[in-house]
Amino acid sequence: MIKIVVAGFKGRMGNTATKMVLEHQEFKLMGVLDPYAKERNLNEMTDYTSIDVPVFKDKQELVNSVEADVWIDFTVPEVAFENTQFALRNGIRPVVGTTGLSEDNVTTLQELAAKHHTGGLIAPNFAIGAVLMMQFAAQAAKYFPDVEIMELHHDNKLDAPSGTAIKTAEMIAEERGFHQQGHPEEKESIEGARGADYQGMKIHSVRLPGLVAHQQVQFGSKGEGLTIRHDSYDRSSFMSGVALGCTKVMESNELVYGLENLL
Repeated sequence: MIKIVVAGFKGRMGNTATKMVLEHQEFKLMGVLDPYAKERNLNEMTDYTSIDVPVFKDKQELVNSVEADVWIDFTVPEVAFENTQFALRNGIRPVVGTTGLSEDNVTTLQELAAKHHTGGLIAPNFAIGAVLMMQFAAQAAKYFPDVEIMELHHDNKLDAPSGTAIKTAEMIAEERGFHQQGHPEEKESIEGARGADYQGMKIHSVRLPGLVAHQQVQFGSKGEGLTIRHDSYDRSSFMSGVALGCTKVMESNELVYGLENLL
């Protein structure tokens, strides 16, 4: 039985992860964390009236009160970075779905994990289909170097581009290298019209109500085009990947970046 705590349990992803842990036969939910929670137990909330799990506002109080193997984190970048350091220092394996962590943040966390010989996972996207989409896009870039990325999310998402889009761009760049696209004399009549630039490719971010998480990678070549797209219509699509991460980090002594490294 893997003992798990969830940070950010009141957010949409955190709430979905909390329910996943409760429903999983091999997991045991030991506690949940939110610094602004007014409840002391999950059974005070409408969705969890029959569940006896403590709610914590303070990280130190949590580790002093319960034992945990895995720390699931769906918070915000600044909090997730601090939470993950705290988890590693306390021998708890982090499974982080919070996006917006910088490359330096990830490197710092990986060094800390190595120091404490504690495994973990940071994944820009936990949907298996999204991981496949990124891998397919990286393969296609060998033959179609001209590409643009369009990522679409709900209007409450704070970071742009999304972690998935950045990870996709990194994987494409590893295969094709730097490649300047478009006309060399291209000019924007409105700043930002062509999107963000990463290694010569453009990334476009859309934020609209009604969306969940979607990404389209569009390749162009003479006389043909290729589109690779993934859609998450519900946050439950991410939970198989979160569950896999919670299981796999128990066998690891390093902090990996990207769910594809555990598949």
